[in-house]
Amino acid sequence: MSHITPQAAATRDFIPVRIAILTVSDSRQMHEDRSGDTLVARLEQAGHILADRKLCPDERDQIADQLRAWSLDPDIDVVITTGGTGLTGRDVTVEAHRDVYEKEVEAFGTVFTIISMNKIGTSAVQSRATGGVANGTYLFALPGSPGACKDAWDDILVHQLDYRHMPCNFVEIFPRLDEHKRRK
Repeated sequence: MSHITPQAAATRDFIPVRIAILTVSDSRQMHEDRSGDTLVARLEQAGHILADRKLCPDERDQIADQLRAWSLDPDIDVVITTGGTGLTGRDVTVEAHRDVYEKEVEAFGTVFTIISMNKIGTSAVQSRATGGVANGTYLFALPGSPGACKDAWDDILVHQLDYRHMPCNFVEIFPRLDEHKRRK
């Protein structure tokens, strides 16, 4: 359900967001990355810009280093990772994200779990999707399945990354994400 009212659409212009996609996997190659492909297709269909796309092994330090690099890149507004959010020993994406976050968006994981519960029942408890902010950049960690990426994009991110979404959205607070770092 969209919360873009006709009034908001008439008074607010769409603002494209520059998004980087990082697939975390020890076993996949870019040509078989269906989850990354799903996210790229959806973000482009929504009118956003693919700023970069990479594949990274399930190595906490490498994931965190890539998140930090992208969060410092002025040409990237949002980073979405897919993969490594489960419970196995190699699933370290959430820990890497939390190594980088300045602030966690706790409700992102909660809302994702609610959406997942409606689709996969109690299996939703096995996902550790998370979101946060670092260096004025939004960072989101999604599970590695195309279905989970569709759910997160279609039911949360497509709305929150649309400036016309009311009553509020992530885009309208971009300018204030790093205000604590500016000189007063």
